[in-house]
Amino acid sequence: MITNLKLFIGTIIFCLLFTGCTGSKKHAIKSGSETAENRINPYFSRTDTQQINVSNAQWKKILNPELYKVARLGDTEVPFTGKYNDFKGLGIYYCAVCGNQLFRSDSKFSSTCGWPSFFEPSRKNSVVYKQDTSYGMVREEVLCGRCKSHLGHVFDDGPEPTGKRYCMNSICLDFVPD
Repeated sequence: MITNLKLFIGTIIFCLLFTGCTGSKKHAIKSGSETAENRINPYFSRTDTQQINVSNAQWKKILNPELYKVARLGDTEVPFTGKYNDFKGLGIYYCAVCGNQLFRSDSKFSSTCGWPSFFEPSRKNSVVYKQDTSYGMVREEVLCGRCKSHLGHVFDDGPEPTGKRYCMNSICLDFVPD
């Protein structure tokens, strides 16, 4: 039991320190299970690709507290706790905040970093990027291309054909099966 606990703690420490897969700014929180369909959100659409500019004050009124902390404040889920970390369904992942299409399941791979990972977005403008210098590191933050919500980070250690690893927070994703 103690050996398993040491191995688990060691794996988490390794992932947090060496893969740079932590979220950006604050403390870790657990993934929630509420989906966008269950909330009243006038900005949610799986077909509209127009960029939206909504204040965090407005998002705070609409989103559940856990999603708000990750998507709008840049927190991260506890590793290995997100609902899509080991999920293998076939379909499309959308932004849980606004409904924007982000990733197809055929670009998902097992990175073992503790968060769902993809090697490419589903469309050119699905996501946008911003430099993140928190925690004394320089990383590339991944934001939703429509609502600019924090999704996670992208790294250059993924599989071919792109060599990228989009390390995403499950709470920021909604999955719709094919």
